[in-house]
Amino acid sequence: MDELLRSDATEQAHAVQQGKVSARELVEGAIARVQAHNPDLNAVIYPRFERALAEVDAIPAEAPFRGVPILLKDLGWAQAGEPYSAGSRTLEGVRVEEDAYETARLRAAGFVVLGRTNTPELGSTITTEPAAFGPTRNPYDLGYSSGGSSGGSAAAVAAGMVAIATASDGGGSIRIPASLCGLVGLKPSRGRSSFGPARGEGWSGFSCSGFVSRSVRDTAAALDLVSGYLPGDPYAAPPLPGPLAAEAGADPGRLRVGFVAAHPRGDVPEVPELTEAVNAAAALLEELGHKVSADCPKALGDPDFATYFAAIVTNNLAAEIENIAALRGKPVELEELEPRNAAMVSAGRQHSATDHLMAAQWIDGFRRRMAAWWSSGYDLLLMPSLGVAPFPLGWISPDDLSTAFGRTSHSVAFTSPINATGQPSISLPLHRNAAGLPVGVQLVAAYGREDLLVRIAAQIEAARPFEHSAMR
Repeated sequence: MDELLRSDATEQAHAVQQGKVSARELVEGAIARVQAHNPDLNAVIYPRFERALAEVDAIPAEAPFRGVPILLKDLGWAQAGEPYSAGSRTLEGVRVEEDAYETARLRAAGFVVLGRTNTPELGSTITTEPAAFGPTRNPYDLGYSSGGSSGGSAAAVAAGMVAIATASDGGGSIRIPASLCGLVGLKPSRGRSSFGPARGEGWSGFSCSGFVSRSVRDTAAALDLVSGYLPGDPYAAPPLPGPLAAEAGADPGRLRVGFVAAHPRGDVPEVPELTEAVNAAAALLEELGHKVSADCPKALGDPDFATYFAAIVTNNLAAEIENIAALRGKPVELEELEPRNAAMVSAGRQHSATDHLMAAQWIDGFRRRMAAWWSSGYDLLLMPSLGVAPFPLGWISPDDLSTAFGRTSHSVAFTSPINATGQPSISLPLHRNAAGLPVGVQLVAAYGREDLLVRIAAQIEAARPFEHSAMR
């Protein structure tokens, strides 16, 4: 059983379907692993073990992932009757009335939800250290961050509590935790799945839902389950040629790949271990027959990008505080928020509607400049998944807010532009630093081309199988 629990979700589903293990036994085994490892990691903040076990026997036999355990990030991914905090004390006592569409689709496919995972307050930073719940620790080194905002999910998967967990990404929040915890993390194209029924989009289109997992095939299969336009959605990504799961193992052909390790913006310090990771990945791609050259979109180096990106984010945080006030029936005072979020909400409140629209229009132009690079003949862009080296707990969120914001800006320098463009991007666990900590690299494709990312990622995975040594 322990070996099966250390495998991926696809293998677990096959074992249940073939009668090698019952769905109940699989869930009970996963619960035991959460109970054993969560005290050290603080990845799961709302367990629901009794309810999970009560649901197992009612899952239809034909459900493709019958009995496979999963954890839901406590930001988005609402589940009826369960608590919802978004990492914040301001939502204490709130329970959700209905499933998010994506949650409902996972449950219909047979996944069994064991609980909800830790996330930074309002998902606004890239380390999971909320004052409300305490820090989530990295299974590779308990003194280090598991990333954010999907850090609880990533730590749980890396530790082998579950094979897959839900995530979301507004500035790097799937890819960065995947990088720090040695996992696969794909940020889909904008509009690939629905934010309904509660919302139409997240962070003015920057945010997407996805997963952190141990294998490319798991990520592909899970995205197949939740993808697709639903009535009332404001937009939808272009239809894929077929199921993403079928792309894992398909020949990607000979691709033209640009790569960059030193950020062209100029104010982001170059990190030797990130350069080493990208260069090694570039060499691997060449070995696999792809044409690789040092190149990237010129727009990536635009010094104004960070200012406009931050304006969109702070405006959305200010609006989120008003949503929370309506949900709980009383205003949210800034003193109730962590200092970082209080400062960001204050900044958002100072922007006018005109300011917001002008920032959005600037991002529109940035997106077109970035997209032009793909029309010049490139298929993929290779970059670091994180702009800084793996960092200890406390480093990204010191008391000095100016330092905190500067470090965060450097950290998301390679990821946030891809949120702004809406393009898909996948982080792969291809490198370790001298201390043995995972260092991911990301591949970016043109808008709507998750199929290409799955093909190349699966080819890389076959050539250089991913290690998951944190699973104890």
